[in-house]
Amino acid sequence: MQLRPYQIEAFQAVLSEWERVHRTLLVLPTGCGKTIVFAKIAENQVRNSERVLILAHRGELLEQASDKIQKACNLNCAVEKAESSCLGLPHRIVVGSVQSLMHPKRLEKFQPNYFDTIIIDEAHHVISDSYQRVLSHFPEAHVLGVTATPDRGDMKNLGSFFDTLAYEYTLPKAIHEGYLCPIKAETIPLKIDFSKVKVQAGDFKNSDIDTALAPYLEQIAVEMKKRCMNRKTVIFLPLIKTSQKFCELLNQQGFHCAEVNGNSPDRAEILADFENGKYNALCNSMLLTEGWDCPSVDCVVVLRPTKVRSLYCQMVGRGTRLCDGKKELLLLDFLWNTERHELCRPACLIAKDKKISDKMTELINQAENPISLEDAEKQASEETVQNREQSLADKLEACKHRKGKLVDPLQYEISIHAEELVNYVPSFGWESKPVSPKQASTLEHFGINPALVECAGKAKEILIHVRKRIDAGLSTPKQIKLLERYGFQRVGDWTFQEASNMIARISAQGWRCVPSGVNPETYKPSGE
Repeated sequence: MQLRPYQIEAFQAVLSEWERVHRTLLVLPTGCGKTIVFAKIAENQVRNSERVLILAHRGELLEQASDKIQKACNLNCAVEKAESSCLGLPHRIVVGSVQSLMHPKRLEKFQPNYFDTIIIDEAHHVISDSYQRVLSHFPEAHVLGVTATPDRGDMKNLGSFFDTLAYEYTLPKAIHEGYLCPIKAETIPLKIDFSKVKVQAGDFKNSDIDTALAPYLEQIAVEMKKRCMNRKTVIFLPLIKTSQKFCELLNQQGFHCAEVNGNSPDRAEILADFENGKYNALCNSMLLTEGWDCPSVDCVVVLRPTKVRSLYCQMVGRGTRLCDGKKELLLLDFLWNTERHELCRPACLIAKDKKISDKMTELINQAENPISLEDAEKQASEETVQNREQSLADKLEACKHRKGKLVDPLQYEISIHAEELVNYVPSFGWESKPVSPKQASTLEHFGINPALVECAGKAKEILIHVRKRIDAGLSTPKQIKLLERYGFQRVGDWTFQEASNMIARISAQGWRCVPSGVNPETYKPSGE
């Protein structure tokens, strides 16, 4: 099986990270073949005479992993689950249930060095006690966490366990490069009162959601009839009883709708019938968020609102795969009336900046027809960039007047237009630690004040930028500070030689003023 270009990059990045750390993370959107990537990684480890454990929390995920490894790598897997055990079998790859392996009596049967590599599918669950119990039993194993959604509802950052992010392939990039289908969002003009819903364990309480949603179910069914009767639709609801009731309401509106839940004895048959077209709508109470694929789904309705981006992405991800004849995924949203809590909206799928996300939501709510998320993001960015640039300009002006020989890192970041540095937030545990003595010394060497750098991760990113600019022959932090003090603009865009030449001319003036005939506010180097 031939890997796609981004899958090759991901494969290589993970192996590279394992040369320097033990635990790394791989992020690929739903539908981008993360199982294939970790199957190939497992195959690579087996060729190096290692034993691999693939750990997951649901039987469907274990079956998927085993099937993909057999098809992609022609390798069979042993199973560690319930009565099945891998001990005594010759297989080098084991698919294991965390619920089975977490029990002390079962773990004790394995030597701590039994597995050389552990791959965790749906790794956003890794912080839970069950996973931690298994992983702590094999302390020397290399660990790869694979997920489409690198954040958790209980707000514990995955960075507290993983050392690095080896590779991330974003949803917008996957859509742009043609590996996932475009997403269009439409807001149904139905204002649902969500103000009394409480939060429990980091997300909205299911019973409260159900109470808030109940008065609107008939209206929602009517609105859906107008918008997605001719689509293949999956609907996520908070409770089984609500899922069953809404299924009835959709059938009353003329849909061919079915309902599945964890207690459905004929679940496999219903899912097969839905995929084959017997039904055009499928209700579920959060059963289908993971481990289920139906590429022909072209409409998703989230009636289980959430604060947790990972959960929201999982639900929407049921409809992002490509399929013959499928033009886009329609994502139906509502006017959720809530002032007390933030909740995930379509914009959060691609916008990392809150201001852009809020503007996108406003544009989607105002649009008369479904609007492409990419188009909404572009328009929102254009409308917010002016305010952002003015804010950064004000910050830069304040930095210019601060005394001291070393450069304020913020001044450097703004001058070189490194917005990712300005908005940097640490993700992994080591990134949050204080700047190390070695980093501080190197920052000072390059002219940047280490006392104003918030953490080790930020220091690392600044130094990467500095070195790249040196290699490219661009102006240094010290040159930027000096020339901006004399009123020159956008010195971050100058070359090292252009900055050196101007500094030499100012020096010739005894550092008293800029050369005659030079207006710092309008001056642009001519490549001298």
